[in-house]
This record gives sequence, C-alpha cells and structure tokens, in this order.
Amino acid sequence: MQNVVLIVHLLLALALTGVVLLQRSEGGGLGIGGGGGGPQASRPPLTGLAKMTWALAIAFIATSLTLTIFAAQQSATSSVLDRLGTPAPAAPSAPALPDGDGLLPPPAMDEPLTPPRAED
Repeated sequence: MQNVVLIVHLLLALALTGVVLLQRSEGGGLGIGGGGGGPQASRPPLTGLAKMTWALAIAFIATSLTLTIFAAQQSATSSVLDRLGTPAPAAPSAPALPDGDGLLPPPAMDEPLTPPRAED
C-alpha cells in the first residue's frame, strides 16, 4: 500500500510541476507590479489550469500526510537497529597511555635548543 501511495505521490509531483509551468506568467513576482487598477482591481476568475493546480496541490498534500502516517506507524514497531539484525557497535577503546617516562620532557643537555648559526 505504501508503494502505491509513493508512486501516486511522485506522479502528482510531476503533474503539479508541469501544470505550474504551463500557466501564463502574470509578471511581477510576489505581487510586485503586474498592472494598475489600484484597490478596485479584482482577481480574474480561475482558469482551468488554476483549478487543476489547486486539485493537484491538495492531492499532493494528502499523499504527503498519508506517507508520513505510514512512516510513523512503521517506525513505532521497531527500531532501525532491530530491523538490521546486527548488534550495536561497541564504543571504541581508549588508546593505551605510554609509560611515565614518555610523558616527561627530554633531559636538559649542555647543547643549545636552537641550531648553530652559519658563519658568514
């Protein structure tokens, strides 16, 4: 059942994209510009493509919600690790510390810490 709803959802997504791309642009994205008329201008009646867009959008949202419900029901029964059948990986062990002598600074010597300068 979930696969059928998923296929319908994908087909709706493709159809919705196609219908939106077929519509005529009214110019002025986000309502900017797009002709005069001021507050007296009314919206034109919905065309067939606009009605189809609304229908496809509502069906797309319905299939999205249906897929979400299916996923929630499936995840409530078992965890991902239970479905894989493998035990959880153990925590990595801490690397062994070197013995105490390795943590001490090198012994002081009579030699300087910087390399000798080259004589010009």
